[in-house]
Amino acid sequence: MTHNNNILLFDGVCNLCNDAVQFVIKQDKKGIIKFASLQSNFGQTMLLQNKLPIDNLGSFVYLKNNKCYTKSTAALLLLKDLGGFYYLFYAFIIVPTFLRDAVYNVVAKNRYKWFGKQDFCMLPSKDLASRFIE
Repeated sequence: MTHNNNILLFDGVCNLCNDAVQFVIKQDKKGIIKFASLQSNFGQTMLLQNKLPIDNLGSFVYLKNNKCYTKSTAALLLLKDLGGFYYLFYAFIIVPTFLRDAVYNVVAKNRYKWFGKQDFCMLPSKDLASRFIE
């Protein structure tokens, strides 16, 4: 199963992740970015195909042109693809990955404590259903 679309895989029960999805939806005026939860069948399949652990939901994953990006690199590429002002954040790609990911990991580890979580993955509205896989 391959997709040429830009797809953001996110933790479907994480409030921070759901807020990030809502942010991307608002900023992505052209609708080029699709979404799937890491917990979904599609998300699990993509994790397996990209040799990522299926039980580690601490990173969102950005699939772009059949390449897989995780953690801070995924976030920076996503911001770059949103364009406009957000493109400027891509300059942080020059920071070594281990430093960027260290900050990312602190937020990821504490995301439920700081932002809370839901019992179920979010369901998109009918207007947004076409942007979600599964």
